Amino acid sequence: MDNSISQIAGPSKIRWLINKTSEDWVDLAISNPMEILLDHAHCERKAAGVALQLMFRYVSEPGLSEVLSPLAREELEHFERVLSILNTRGKKLQKLASPPYGATLAKNICKDEPLRMLDSFLVAGLIEARSHERMKLLSIHSPDIELRNLYADLLKSEARHFGIYWKLADERFERNLLTSRLEELAKVESDALLEMHHLPRMHS
Repeated sequence: MDNSISQIAGPSKIRWLINKTSEDWVDLAISNPMEILLDHAHCERKAAGVALQLMFRYVSEPGLSEVLSPLAREELEHFERVLSILNTRGKKLQKLASPPYGATLAKNICKDEPLRMLDSFLVAGLIEARSHERMKLLSIHSPDIELRNLYADLLKSEARHFGIYWKLADERFERNLLTSRLEELAKVESDALLEMHHLPRMHS
C-alpha cells in the first residue's frame, strides 16, 4: 500500500488520496454489481445536492454559482443515466444503509468560517477523487460490459469535478493553508476506509 498521498490524473494535478483501494473492495463490488450501481445512483444524487447546498450557503460569493450550477446539472445527468440502467434491469431506486464514510468526513469540516468553506470544498473534492479511483477500478475489473463502459465514460468528468473543487479553494485561500488542510482531511478520508464496511457500497 502506498503511504504517500497518491496522485489521480485529472485537470487539477493535485495529490488527493493517501491509500489506494484494496483488492477486497474490488472483489466485493464486482460480486454485487446491482447494489453498487444503486449506491452509485445515490452518490450522484448526493453530489448534485452538495453543489446546490454550497450555492445556497454562499449565495453572494463571486463566481461560485457560475461554477457549481453546471456541476450540479452534470451530476444529475449522471444520476439519470445510472437510474436508466437500473430501470432497464428491473431495479427500482430505493433507500440504502450508508457506510460511515460520508458522515465521518462531514464531522471533520470546521464549523466556523472561512475554514468551513475551505473544508467543504476539500471534502467534496476528496469524495469525488475516491469515486474516480473506484470507477476506474470498476471500468477495468467489472465483468459486465455495460457497467464497465459506464464507469469508463464517467472518468473524465469525475476527474474534472475534483479539479473544480480544488480550483474553488485555490482561488480563495492561501496555498500553504490549503495543502496542509488537504493533508489533514485526506488522513481522515483514508482512516474512514481502513476497516472495510461489510455492505457493498461505492465508499465502503
